[in-house]
Amino acid sequence: MDAYLTFNGNCREAMIFYKACLGGELTLQTIGDSPLSEKMPKRMKDCILYATLVKDALVLKGSDIVSSKGLIKGNAISLSLHCESLEQIQTCFEKLSKGGNIEQPLEHNYWGNLTGTIIDKYGNHWLLNYKNNHS
Repeated sequence: MDAYLTFNGNCREAMIFYKACLGGELTLQTIGDSPLSEKMPKRMKDCILYATLVKDALVLKGSDIVSSKGLIKGNAISLSLHCESLEQIQTCFEKLSKGGNIEQPLEHNYWGNLTGTIIDKYGNHWLLNYKNNHS
């Protein structure tokens, strides 16, 4: 299963931000570079039709194509990031929280995992988790 995020004109900016935070390989396809180009207004040509960020098992997809209902952000969906090391969770938490809000700082939960939650500057919810198998 992949996470798919919808934006309203700032998909390129957000996906470049996520790449800077998480690493990986990013591919972007604009509406202007697609067969949809002829059917879309000129102002939409630079918008992102399809973006994919791949980092190991993480696949994060995004688009500027919003349904006719408009873009509705809420807390019904969160992106859960399972980190491989203490350094990775600390780095990702710091980078993803820039310009956003920390809902729960990094802390050990009652079963021993290091966890934290963020709403990033694009309004997306992130749950970060690190399980130290050596403790």
